[in-house]
Amino acid sequence: MSKEKVTIQDIADSLGLSRNTVSKALNNHPSIPDDTRGKVIRKAIEMNYKQFASFEQEIVSARKTGNIALLTANMPNHSHFGTSLLSGLEQKISSEGFNLSIHMVRKNELELQALPVNFDKSKVDGIVCIELFDKHYSEFIASLEIPTLFIDASADLALPDKADILLMENVHSIFNMTKRLIDEGIAAIGFIGDYRHCLSFNERWGGFNKALVTAGINPDESFCILDEDRYIADYKWLKQRLANMEKIPSAFVCANDFIAINVIRILKDLNIQIPEKVMVCGFDNSPESRIVEPQLTTVHIHRSEMGILAAEMLLSRIENPDRPSQITHIKTTAVFRESTGHM
Repeated sequence: MSKEKVTIQDIADSLGLSRNTVSKALNNHPSIPDDTRGKVIRKAIEMNYKQFASFEQEIVSARKTGNIALLTANMPNHSHFGTSLLSGLEQKISSEGFNLSIHMVRKNELELQALPVNFDKSKVDGIVCIELFDKHYSEFIASLEIPTLFIDASADLALPDKADILLMENVHSIFNMTKRLIDEGIAAIGFIGDYRHCLSFNERWGGFNKALVTAGINPDESFCILDEDRYIADYKWLKQRLANMEKIPSAFVCANDFIAINVIRILKDLNIQIPEKVMVCGFDNSPESRIVEPQLTTVHIHRSEMGILAAEMLLSRIENPDRPSQITHIKTTAVFRESTGHM
């Protein structure tokens, strides 16, 4: 509906109010409650009523515009939780008038602590880092004193000034998942993942151990595979490592779904039944977790919501660069499927 056709009666009809009430609200009559007046004005703006017709555009024009740079050493693929997260992030910052540019950080740039060639820090208002787990490079980025948000981070990164860290909740979700296994009478449980790889893996390792200790079970690293992530990610290497284990535990808690799905495939190759002989858990609730046979018990990350929160945190940091730095966790939810049986 064009603004010439919008009348007070149109606004009244859309809100279920009388024409007289709407007229008084638009004219700031003292007899109209504040909440009703606000409702009427918002609807008038939405419908482009007369004096409010250009108001919404003025609000958009008044917004701060700028550029957000995303830095990553490993661009998330379609199954990575970061893909949906980035979608939510981009939508939110775009609605606030910011552009998002993506910059791959190459190996030599990590080693030299150099910015990507197409990165001009004078034109960047804020930085988002994802899949960037090099401690020294992260410290270098923080030293630029540009408002920065790390989505996950190096396991041993100290929280820098003028920067924040956003994580999915890791400790309690893995604690509860492991406790569920223990409550089912399973005591021989192993962890697969490099807890030094990133902060989220480190927290998941912590939640796993906390569950065992709380139940009075001594953690047994002979049931675990804790080698460097680059080895664990190699299917052939992991298969050999599992085949050479002196004793396979009754369950594996894996640092993410990628590892867990490889473990399921390897155990099948070794003629080990899942979940009858070994139960397997992952983390991420990736699309593949619902396709693999048996379907994988995992932890769901609220990805889009995490992306929106990431944008809000960074925009808040840009608005107020000197506020105290923070580490924020967003809730996760365990999803139990066939890979752990009927628990």
